[in-house]
Amino acid sequence: MSDFSEIDPSIAALLDNIEDETDTEPIKVPTGGRLSDNGSASSGKTETKPAFSASGAKSIHTVDLSVKEFEPVEKFTNDEPSKVFDDPGYYKSVLTGENSSAQRVHQVLSKYLTCQDPKDRAVYRQNIISAYWELLRGMAPKLANPNVPMPKKMMARFGILLPSLFRAEQKEFFSKIIVENKKYLPVMYLDEWLNEIASGRMNNSMTDEKRTPHKAASVEEAAMMEQSRLQQLQSKNSGKLQSAENLLNIKENERNTLERELQGMIEDLCQHNTAIGLEPHLCDYSETQLKLFAQISDRLHRLSKNNKELGKALAEYKDAKGIYENVENKLSAGGEAVVSVSANQDAINTEFDTIRQMAKMTVGRQGNQFPLFTREFFHCTERGTGTRENVVDLLRWVEERDPGAFCRVHKNIPNRIPPYVLLIPTYGDRGFCWEPFDRYNRVTSRGRIVVPMYPRDLKIAVLTAVADLRWQVAKEKASYYWMEEGLTGQYYQHIEHMKLKGDLKAYFIEDYVLWMTKESEGVQRLDKDVRGIFWRNMPFPEERKQELKKRSLVYQELCIKDQNRAMSDGY
Repeated sequence: MSDFSEIDPSIAALLDNIEDETDTEPIKVPTGGRLSDNGSASSGKTETKPAFSASGAKSIHTVDLSVKEFEPVEKFTNDEPSKVFDDPGYYKSVLTGENSSAQRVHQVLSKYLTCQDPKDRAVYRQNIISAYWELLRGMAPKLANPNVPMPKKMMARFGILLPSLFRAEQKEFFSKIIVENKKYLPVMYLDEWLNEIASGRMNNSMTDEKRTPHKAASVEEAAMMEQSRLQQLQSKNSGKLQSAENLLNIKENERNTLERELQGMIEDLCQHNTAIGLEPHLCDYSETQLKLFAQISDRLHRLSKNNKELGKALAEYKDAKGIYENVENKLSAGGEAVVSVSANQDAINTEFDTIRQMAKMTVGRQGNQFPLFTREFFHCTERGTGTRENVVDLLRWVEERDPGAFCRVHKNIPNRIPPYVLLIPTYGDRGFCWEPFDRYNRVTSRGRIVVPMYPRDLKIAVLTAVADLRWQVAKEKASYYWMEEGLTGQYYQHIEHMKLKGDLKAYFIEDYVLWMTKESEGVQRLDKDVRGIFWRNMPFPEERKQELKKRSLVYQELCIKDQNRAMSDGY
C-alpha cells in the first residue's frame, strides 16, 4: 500500500475543498484573492539581494588564491528549528500569486494523493512532473525578490510543497537546516543560484547553442550591451590580474628566502676564531666555511635567475593592473547598467531550461523524476542529505585525499579554484560537471558542478561530480592532444589497449570513485596500469603515500618509482 494511504487530516480537509466542477475555476486563497493568471509578483518589481557582506569584502564569486582548503564545518544544523513548515498556510502561500500552472499542480496533486488505482496514480505522477516545472518556471524570476515568502523559497530549494508529506523526524531535520550562506561558499541551493543569475552577478551556464548576433534597438539597450561587454572583459582581466599577482608573490617570497639564506651564510663566513698562542690574530677559514663558497655562489646564481623572473612577473602584473583599472574606470563612467525586465526574464528563462536538463541528468533515464519532496521517496540520513554543510564537508574530504582536485595550472603554478556547486532537489544518484571553467576566463574562473540533494549515497554523488570536473579540466588542458598527453591521454591509451568499448569518461569516473574510496585506504581494486596513471597524475598527499607504503608492496614500488623520477629530474 502507498505511503499516502494515511493522509494528514489537515491535508484531507484541504483536498475536500476541491469541487468536481472546479477544473477550470481558480483556487481560493486566504487573502481573498485568486491565483494570478499572469504569474506576476504582488509587488510587480524584482529586487536583488546583495551577495556581499556589510563591508563588501567577501562574495561567493571572489576567488581567493591564498586559500588552500575548505574550512572545517563547525555546525551542520541550527540548534533551534524554524517555524516555516509549521505554518498552516504554507501550501497556499506557495501557490498564491502564481499562474495557471499552480491550479494545475493543485488539481493533479490532490488526485494523486487520493487515488487508490496504481495505474491512475502512475498517470497523475507523470502529470505532476510537468506541472511542477511549469510552476517553478513562473516562480523563478520572483526568487530574486528579498520579500518573496519563505515557503516559495523552500519549495524551490528543497522541493517541499506540502509539509504534511514529512515524517515527524524529517520535518524537524529540515527545519534545522542552515538557510544563510554565512561563509560565502560557492555552494548554492536552487533559489540562490537563480537569484545570482537574475541579478547579473553570475553569467548563464554555458550551452552548446550558438547565440545569434543581436543589434541594439535603442540607445539604452546599446549602453546596456556595452556594459555587459565591459563586465565580461573585466572578468577575464580579473583572472589575469590575480594570476599575475600570485606569480609575483611567489617570486618575491622566493627572493626573500634566498636572501635570508645568503645573509645567514655570509654571517657564518665572517665568524673567525682566535688563533691560540698567536693572539690577536684570527684563524683561517674552517672546512665548514670553505664549503659555504659553493653554496653562496649557488644562491647568487639563483638570485640572478629569480631577479629576471621577478622583473618579468612585475611587468606582467603592471600591465594586467593597468588594463583592469582602465576597464573599471570605463564601467564606473558608464554608471550602473539598468537590467531591463525583459533581459532579466530572458536570462532566467535560459538558465531555467538549463537547470531542467541538469535535473534530468542527475536522475538519468531510468531514475525517479518525481520533483516533490515526499516521505515515500526520501530515504536519506541527515548526513546523507545534500545540504550545503554536508556537501562542503565531503568536498573537504575529497581535497584531503586529492589535493589537486580543484587546481588548475597556469604558468607551472597550481591555482586552487573551487567550482560553483548547484544543489538540485532531485532523487538522483550521480553528480556531474556542467562546465570546467568560464569561457571568458580560463585562468581563475570557477567551473560548475551539479549535485543531487537526495541520493542513495551522497559521497558517491559528490565524487562523480568531482571526477567529471577532473576529466574535463584535464581534457581542456591537453586540447587537441587529449588522446595522447596528460591524464586523459594516458587513460585513453589504457582503455584502447584493454580493447574496452563504451563511454570513456564513464570508465574514468568509476575508476576515480574506486581510487578515492578504496585505493586511498590501501584496498587494491584498480588495474595496475590505472593505479599507476592515477598515482602520477592525481597523487595522494605525501603523508598518505607513506602510510600506503607500509601496507603493501604495490604502493611501496610506486613510491620507489617516485623517488627515481625525482632523481632523474622530473616526470
